[in-house]
Amino acid sequence: MDSMNTQGWLRRLVAFDTTSRNSNLAMIETIRDALAAHGVTSELSHAPQGGKANLFATLPAHDGATHGGIILSGHTDVVPVDGQDWSSDPFSLTEKDGRLYGRGTADMKGFIAASLALVPYFLSLKRAKPLHLAFSYDEEVGCLGAPVMLAALERRGVRAEGCVVGEPTGMRVVVAHKGMNLYRCRVHGKAAHSSLTPRGCNAIEHAAHLICRLRDLADQFKSQGPYDACYDVPFTTLSTNLISGGIAVNTIPDVCEFSYEFRNLPGMSPDRIQGRIEAYIQTELLPRMRQEHDAARVEVEPMPVAVPALEASEDEAITRLVRDLTGDRGMSKVSYGTEGGQFQNAGVPTVVCGPGHIEQAHRADEFIEAAQLLACEDFLRRLAGSLVD
Repeated sequence: MDSMNTQGWLRRLVAFDTTSRNSNLAMIETIRDALAAHGVTSELSHAPQGGKANLFATLPAHDGATHGGIILSGHTDVVPVDGQDWSSDPFSLTEKDGRLYGRGTADMKGFIAASLALVPYFLSLKRAKPLHLAFSYDEEVGCLGAPVMLAALERRGVRAEGCVVGEPTGMRVVVAHKGMNLYRCRVHGKAAHSSLTPRGCNAIEHAAHLICRLRDLADQFKSQGPYDACYDVPFTTLSTNLISGGIAVNTIPDVCEFSYEFRNLPGMSPDRIQGRIEAYIQTELLPRMRQEHDAARVEVEPMPVAVPALEASEDEAITRLVRDLTGDRGMSKVSYGTEGGQFQNAGVPTVVCGPGHIEQAHRADEFIEAAQLLACEDFLRRLAGSLVD
């Protein structure tokens, strides 16, 4: 493996345009080959549609053990730069005044770079437990890659005792985040000339009834809770964010399609929330629509996202360890999603802790402070050191 420092690795990683719509294979294969040069074997799990892959590599314990230990998790994809006014090339690392600019520097190639730069150090330690690297695809578009990787690990019988997801938290310990649930709804009515409204069934108007009910439910969460004051938005949210329908100003629309999402607090069942929405459709909306058109229907389908909520236990060894290593005793919870809930649901206790700040992610002139990378390196060295006999 090249003996590059963290900034060297970050420069290499940023140069790969791994926007989620693109392949990440060039980056994954570069990491695989670099690890192989140090005798570390990587397992790739490919996306069903091809063109992308996850990488999972184990740095065994000194006795060759590969089970147990800790996973360092990061996603390889980044969000688009389309329409953003950058001061420098987003895919060329630029340093200025202690800041490193480039797409993905904060979210989250900085963490991956630090992990890779320290592999020679990790291997030099007489660790009693293994250390694993887990780098996924398509986190930014719904955490689609991690389930493929976790399924592959399950088939191979790989077990780990804890996971650190290195999303940008300013090296604070994030112990919980909301779940994200996205649905597409199609309301089917009946077309007619707008001068003959009783002969049609207006899909847009009936969709509006459902959207208003969604807003009522969101207002209920806001006014009645449940609440968790550790979040910046301390309740479950629900919103309709995209809609289309109609073909002409003088035609009753027969189809209206919209998408809605809700972000649930841990402990609130997504199935129960969606069940309330489905109950309104079946008991109120559809009967009203079928008075106008007996073939009216409403289709609701979950979108391909997989972002379950995360809530780490303070009693888990990984939580205690990361708190001890960072000195952070605060109760940090975030509204954005990560792959942490997926690892937790797979039986791997997980916390989120990484360099950079979420406020710098996804924006033009995304950056990470060099000091944050140094703090991450120090944390990772001590984390690996905790696995030594």
